[in-house]
This record gives sequence, structure tokens and C-alpha cells, in this order.
Amino acid sequence: MSRSGRLHFLSTLKRISLGGLAEVKDGKFGDILLADVLTSYAKVLGDLFVSTCMLFSAKTTSTAKPDRGCGGAYLVPFIMSVPSIIRLRQCLIEYLRVRRNRTPTSGWGGQHLANALKYSSAFPVIFLSALQRGYDPKTFHMTEAGLFRLWYELFHLRRHFADKCRLFSVFVNSFYSFYWDVAKDWDLSLFSSSRDRNDPEHPYGLRRHRYFHAQEMYYTAIAIDLLLRCTWSFKLSPHLDHFNDLEGGIFLMELMEVVRRWMWIFFRVETEWVRNNRGPAPDDILLGEFGGKLDED
Repeated sequence: MSRSGRLHFLSTLKRISLGGLAEVKDGKFGDILLADVLTSYAKVLGDLFVSTCMLFSAKTTSTAKPDRGCGGAYLVPFIMSVPSIIRLRQCLIEYLRVRRNRTPTSGWGGQHLANALKYSSAFPVIFLSALQRGYDPKTFHMTEAGLFRLWYELFHLRRHFADKCRLFSVFVNSFYSFYWDVAKDWDLSLFSSSRDRNDPEHPYGLRRHRYFHAQEMYYTAIAIDLLLRCTWSFKLSPHLDHFNDLEGGIFLMELMEVVRRWMWIFFRVETEWVRNNRGPAPDDILLGEFGGKLDED
């Protein structure tokens, strides 16, 4: 990467690390893309902190088995939630901008609030996963069975709703994120009305304008995205419930998420190209069209 490219990257990283978001003309799409990538590195950032903490700890060494409680029970989950906090703030910034500069075609900004809800749904998953992995009945005043029940019944309003609300937090986060990937980030019609899905001008569930001509690429991407969004299902099998607690399993989960995000980026940029060249006037611009200043929001 050239020096100017490195400076651009560091400036963007500095801006989004504070939850900032550039204006459209200054490269908003790049800010969103980088912040979205960071959400896939949430577990990686947590492990990086654990390794650093162990390196400076007198009680253990950096080559010992990772102590995921290093720094306290809540610090690692907080670090893992930072990327989602960044995207949450960016969504709220976009919502406020729409409200301030509302036009007949801009709407009232509800889509940005819906996007903010998607990122906020990650918080209970992150913190409850951390509690379940390193539970201590004396610390949390709850048995392992009680903690697992809390995982299943997080949002219960009444006891007789228990069966309907189990796994609510992970279900919402995984499938809402999958829906957003397909319908909003990739502009595919899979979750649109029956008329749009079956439009004869494009293959079922896709869209009319596509840069990649092979429709199988889109269907494969949808299937992979769904499978990798639902890796939490390993917790449901009695034979695989400790898979995420093994170091090799944790590494594999992190690798799979990075691969999923790598695939997602190609289709997200392709969607942006279609919006700019074939679709209606978009609200974003591509990274290659960046030419503005780097002021923080």
C-alpha cells in the first residue's frame, strides 16, 4: 500500500474509531465498509487483547492456554462489542442527518434505525456468550443451568412465553443480519414481494442489474452467508456444545467469519457499483470515487 493509501486508511480508522461518519462526498461508503469489516474481527480483537494481557501478566505466560478472563469478566466482551457500538453510532448519525435534511425522496430515516437495531442485537449475544463460557456461580450468583436458562429466556416477558422466546437473542441477531445482508446490502429481491421475486427480468430472488453474470454466484453467496451467520447453532447440539470452547474451534469460528466478510465485501461493492451506474441516484459513493476531505464527524 502506498504512503497516501496508508494515511487515508489511518485517517478513516481514526474517524470511525470514534463512531464518526464522513459525508457522502467525503467517502461515507468507505467508512461504513471499514466499520462493517471490524464487526467481523470482534472475536479477533478480543483474542488480541487476551494475548496482550497475558504477555504483561505475572501469573501466566503468553504461550500458556489463553486466559479469557484476563482483565476481568466484562472487559473482553466490551472490547468485542466496540465494532458494533461504532456501527450503531454511525447508523444514528445517518438517521439524524436524514431528519435534518429531509426531502420528499429521503424518507424519515427508518431504515437507519432498523440498521441500528441490527447492531444492537449483537450485545446480548456477546455478553451472554462470555458469561456462559467463564461462568462462576459464586461470582454471578447463578448455577450453570441457571445461566444456560437465561441464555434461552433472555427476553421473556412472562413465564408461559418461555418456549416461544428461547434463543431469541441469537436468533434475532443471526437471521436479522442475514436478512439485511441479502435485502439491504446486496439489494436482492429474495425477501421482497412475490411479484418482485418472480420478476421475469431477473432470476428468482435476485435483481435485474448484476455485475456478475453467473446467477449461481449469488445463490451460493446467499447459502454461505446463511450458514456462517448461524454458527451459533453449534451450541444446540449435545455433541458440539463445547466446540466453541476449544481453542481450535474458536480459531475456526473466527476464520469462518473473516471468510464470510471477505465474500460479503465483493457483493457489497458490486451492489454499490450497480447503484452508481445502473440504478437510481444512491446515497453512498464508492471507495474509488473518494476525493474529499477527511474531517471527523
